Amino acid sequence: MLQERKLAGGGVWIDLLDPSPEEAGRVAQQYKVRVAPREELDEIETSSRLSRDGDTLYMNMPVATLDGDGTLQPSPLGFVLTDKVFITIHFAHLHTTESVLTRVAAETGEPSAPDVFAMMMESMVDFSADQLETISAAMTRMSQKMFRRGEQHPRNIRKTHDMMRHMLTEIGYAGEQLAYIRETLLALSRIITYALDTCRTWKENDFLERLETARHDLKSLIEHETHLSDKSQFLLDANLGFINTEQNDIFKVLTIVSVVGIPPTLVASMYGMNFHYMPELAWHWGYPFGLGLIAASTLVPIIWFKWRGWW
Repeated sequence: MLQERKLAGGGVWIDLLDPSPEEAGRVAQQYKVRVAPREELDEIETSSRLSRDGDTLYMNMPVATLDGDGTLQPSPLGFVLTDKVFITIHFAHLHTTESVLTRVAAETGEPSAPDVFAMMMESMVDFSADQLETISAAMTRMSQKMFRRGEQHPRNIRKTHDMMRHMLTEIGYAGEQLAYIRETLLALSRIITYALDTCRTWKENDFLERLETARHDLKSLIEHETHLSDKSQFLLDANLGFINTEQNDIFKVLTIVSVVGIPPTLVASMYGMNFHYMPELAWHWGYPFGLGLIAASTLVPIIWFKWRGWW
C-alpha cells in the first residue's frame, strides 16, 4: 500500500506498507531512488543497513511492532532520505506513523523531509520507551509475587508447580520482548549516528538537533534495557532456584519415608520366616513383642531425623 503526503516546502513523505513490485518500481522511477525488497532489508550486515548514493541515504533496521494480540514482533523497516524525499518501507503496521502524522499537522513551521525523518526517530524512541515501561511494570509484579514477605507459596505440590511454570513462561516472554526492543534500540542508535555524521553538510540541518536529543534519549533507554535484561536473568535464576528447592523437598520426603520404612520391613520379614525352630513363636507375648519392635524401629528413625533438624 502506497501513501504519499506532500510536505510544505516542496518535500514529500512516501509510506510504503508491504509494497507490491509495481508500487516500489513506480516510486523508484519517479524519485530516482532505490526501493529495497524485503529480502534486502532483512540483511544484518552494517554495510547493507547503512549506505548512501550521493546525497541519498539508505537505512534499514529491525523494528519491534505490536501485532493484533499486543505482542511485540520483529519486522524489517527501511528508510530512504534526501533533502526533499523521505520514504518509509515496512511490512507491518507502525504505531509511530499516526504519531508522526499528528506532529506534522501540529508543526508550526514548514517541516521538510529530514524533519519528518527526525520526528520518526523521536516517535520510535518514545514507542520503545513505552514498551520498556510496560515490561518493567510486569517484571516488578513478578518480582513482588516471587519475593514479597508474608506471602506463602501454595503447599499443594501441583499448584506450586503450576505457579512456577507460569512464572517461567512470564519471565521468558519478558526476556523475548526485551530482545526485540534491544535490537530496535541498537539499530536506531546506529541510524541516528549515521545520519548525524552524514547530513551535517546539508544546507538545511535544523533537524540534526532533534536527532542529537533522540540519541541522548536512546543512550538512557539502552542502559534501562540492560538493567531490565539483568533483572530478567535474576528472576529466571531465582525461579529455577525455587523449583530446585521444591524438588529437593520432595526428594527429602521420599528419602525419609524410604529410610523409616526399612527397619520395620526388616523386622516383619524376619518374623515372617517359616523356620520350625523360632523361639519367639512359643512366647506368650511374642506377637506384642514383634509389633512393639516394629513400632520402635519406625519411631527411632523419625525421632533421629527430628533431632537432627532434617524434617
